[in-house]
Amino acid sequence: MLRWSEELRHLELDEIGDRYARYRLYMPEAERAMVRSLSRYGQISPVVACEQKGVYELIDGFKRWAAARQLKPIPKLSCRLIEVDERGAKAAIYGLNRVGGRTRELEEAWIVHALVREDALSQVEVAELLGRHKSWVCRRLALIEKLVPEAREQLRLGLLCPSAARQLIRLPVGNQKELLPVIRREALSVDELNRVVDLLLRSSERNQQTYVLQQPREALAQDEHLPLPAQDPRLSAAANLVFKRLGSLNAQMSRMDNWLQHYGRAELTPRDQTLLCPHFDRLSRQATRLAALCQDVLSEMEKNA
Repeated sequence: MLRWSEELRHLELDEIGDRYARYRLYMPEAERAMVRSLSRYGQISPVVACEQKGVYELIDGFKRWAAARQLKPIPKLSCRLIEVDERGAKAAIYGLNRVGGRTRELEEAWIVHALVREDALSQVEVAELLGRHKSWVCRRLALIEKLVPEAREQLRLGLLCPSAARQLIRLPVGNQKELLPVIRREALSVDELNRVVDLLLRSSERNQQTYVLQQPREALAQDEHLPLPAQDPRLSAAANLVFKRLGSLNAQMSRMDNWLQHYGRAELTPRDQTLLCPHFDRLSRQATRLAALCQDVLSEMEKNA
């Protein structure tokens, strides 16, 4: 049973610590939406914190806290306090978010991992504390401990999406470490990553795995018996040049689309964003113009068909 303080406090952001933020996934899109909501409507519901060693540590409301830091002037946050110890704080993070159906599998795994490895609770004790079955605790603990530390850190920072993490844990530790930079280098979609993992699991020889890691899309195309996009013998020389450019452009657009959806600004520093801003502006204008020209070409081709 949580012990709530009856007093609602209004705290400066610097008075609120975010030590427990490591148990929540960083979601840039949700945070940007919260910035818009706070600026338009203000704070609708209070955040929740506990006092530990003279510091108010945030328990619930991490997106509101992060969004408030981006507003000018920076507002105070209304806050409700609960009385909990270290273990109780982690249980409260799980419990408060579970009520709204907002916990994710990996967030649950982080909390379970912390209670077992940091607070030295047995799996049975964690199950009792969180109101779950021991088998649930065992599955969550295995989930986070099967992920290599590098992937855990990227996941925490928002540089690796949860769906990609779920694919990674299907692999042995060595393969995870090798595949992690490939995901970023090739901007693999989750579907592509799923199929690459399948290929690695089926590859019995080291040279096969090396080929998959070096040329993942080529390996996928060969596995599916698809012709690699080079040229079409039915087309003229001029048309094949267009065909080649279309294939290259579509591949690049697919990579950019995947990066914007799953990574985006999470991996860019403020200086990066400032320097890249005019390039994104140019891309946006060119893409709009190109889309209009493509529609014109399609209309003309349909008339001539």
